[in-house]
Amino acid sequence: MIHELEIKRFKCFGHVDLPMRPLTILTGLNGGGKSTVLQALLLARLADTSPQRTVRLNGPYGLALGTATEVLHQAATESAISIRVATREQTRGWAYEFAVPEEPEALHLTATSTPDTPAPGIGNPPAAFTYLCAERLGPRDALSLSAEEPDEIGVGTQGEYTAQVLALRDTRMVSARRSVRADLLHPDLDSPLPRLQAEAWASEIIRPVGILAQHAPGILASTIRFREKDSYGETIRPANTGFGVSYALPIIVAGLLSMPGDLLLVENPEAHLHPAGQSRLGNFLARVAGSGVQVVLETHSDHVLNGARLAVAQDQLLASEDVIVHYFDDSGVQSIEVNEQGELDHWPGGFFDQIETDLGRLARARRRR
Repeated sequence: MIHELEIKRFKCFGHVDLPMRPLTILTGLNGGGKSTVLQALLLARLADTSPQRTVRLNGPYGLALGTATEVLHQAATESAISIRVATREQTRGWAYEFAVPEEPEALHLTATSTPDTPAPGIGNPPAAFTYLCAERLGPRDALSLSAEEPDEIGVGTQGEYTAQVLALRDTRMVSARRSVRADLLHPDLDSPLPRLQAEAWASEIIRPVGILAQHAPGILASTIRFREKDSYGETIRPANTGFGVSYALPIIVAGLLSMPGDLLLVENPEAHLHPAGQSRLGNFLARVAGSGVQVVLETHSDHVLNGARLAVAQDQLLASEDVIVHYFDDSGVQSIEVNEQGELDHWPGGFFDQIETDLGRLARARRRR
């Protein structure tokens, strides 16, 4: 499991060294570098898995980084980007070096040095590495099919394969990750069938819902339909259930099918969810992290953060030392630890304090009246 991430000369970072934990939460100002951290991990992933030394900056994993010169730090004194990950056991770590081509419009980097062995998490097989981007698919009548080996199909960068992943397990057409692990079973449901577990967790996190996932006969697509929970009536098209279900379900399915040693990266898990749902999803992802999966979240939601804090203090789903929060602002990055009571060791200015600021202004406005 990654314990340290070092980035040099990449986008907004001249040099940053971030401690990582089983649950790492990235938050802070827009443009502060949260997404850049995830993109650095994706570049290392591409260098590990690409048969050639060329690493494309646009396309894979939904990346749209522009030209090579645009991703090089503005104050860089050399045309090279460096990404290094390390574990507790291997402190020297695994280093990835990228050269920036001289052509001004080059849309790729050249991997000049990669580790002899893949880094933990970074070099995982496809099903064991999941990146869910912020721009997930909204409600769709038909979803994509992956042509990969069934055992290697994950939910996809936008959640586009979620229906296929569930349908493959309903029909038992896979030999791996056929059932949800005991650590991740919903407390009210004993069945380990992924679709039923997804129903149970989605009903708790989002709204009561039944799920039907299948391959669409006659076309190269999959479909997902919903129904009222515990009802056997007509199915409901995704467009009639709202964006919250479509955005959150891939996260739930990816978490449920994860295994110890997997790496799960999620941007904006809170999108389109009610605050209570955001908190419950944060709690669920903390449960996933506590089961041996490394989870990295980029979020603007204090509800997601508080759900994770409750997972430590109330539910004891993971140890406090297994959580770290990185706050990004104009001055750089501040790392925040969590104790056994779910308390943060410090609270930087601007860190989820807007509600206090607004309530104070409202109070002053009332007094002026």
